[in-house]
Amino acid sequence: MPNRESMLKSAPTPVLELSELIGTFVHPGDTVALEGFTHLIPMAAGHEILRQRIGDLTLIRMTPDLLYDQLIGAGLVKKLVFSWGGNPGVGSLHRFRDAVQQGFPRPLDIEEHSHAAMAAAWDAGAANLPFAVLRGYIGSDQPVHTATIRTIECPFTAEQLTAVPAHRPDVGIVHAQRADRRGNVLLEGIIGVQKQVVLASRYALVTVEEIVDDLGELHPNATVLPSFVVSALAVCPGGAAPSYAYGYYDRDNAAYLAWDAISRDREAFARWLTDVQGAAS
Repeated sequence: MPNRESMLKSAPTPVLELSELIGTFVHPGDTVALEGFTHLIPMAAGHEILRQRIGDLTLIRMTPDLLYDQLIGAGLVKKLVFSWGGNPGVGSLHRFRDAVQQGFPRPLDIEEHSHAAMAAAWDAGAANLPFAVLRGYIGSDQPVHTATIRTIECPFTAEQLTAVPAHRPDVGIVHAQRADRRGNVLLEGIIGVQKQVVLASRYALVTVEEIVDDLGELHPNATVLPSFVVSALAVCPGGAAPSYAYGYYDRDNAAYLAWDAISRDREAFARWLTDVQGAAS
């Protein structure tokens, strides 16, 4: 399997099989962000991490949902940096709760922030800055519980502001609708912090529904991720399911409802995990 450093020198952007993409770039002990917002959640990439049992990870995400619940339940995660977390429209993440409350299957260190702080930290990481500054947490006791929230004095006005460290993961992974053969990536529909994740990460991986010869006559601003910021690509039709991919398929609401029952029971989850880890990538 090629070395991930050597892959950065490849031009055009290399297109790999999903198993090779994850095996090459995601290593045990890495800090990893698998980002998406409402749709375009890189589920296939996360399930490949499950299949390869790449563990001891620190995960970052603004809104961890089913995918992070699954990775935590598999015992692959040592720390989670996040804001809100839940099963959207359904309820709690039960594997996440079990790890925090009972230390099962392993204790989970958590670093909790507000949405605003997470977004600011991604902006700072994308700009190669060491920390982000915001007006936030005023009147909140969150700084008591999160050691990485600090107070900083503005050098111009002496105003007391909040500082949080920039997010700079080893690997950032996002899903998108399509890319062209040069590696330019098109994101359509609701966009969260995917651009910032790619710019902030040492290695930026993108899974796409399809690769096309040409993205067509698009306004230049439509190419959110140009090829020179993408380390490697993999073609994964349906790679965001059960979340949706605008223009390709809808959200599978039944899967989110079913996950609540699966994740509540350790044995039911263990059976689910065995099925996923045994599946061909």
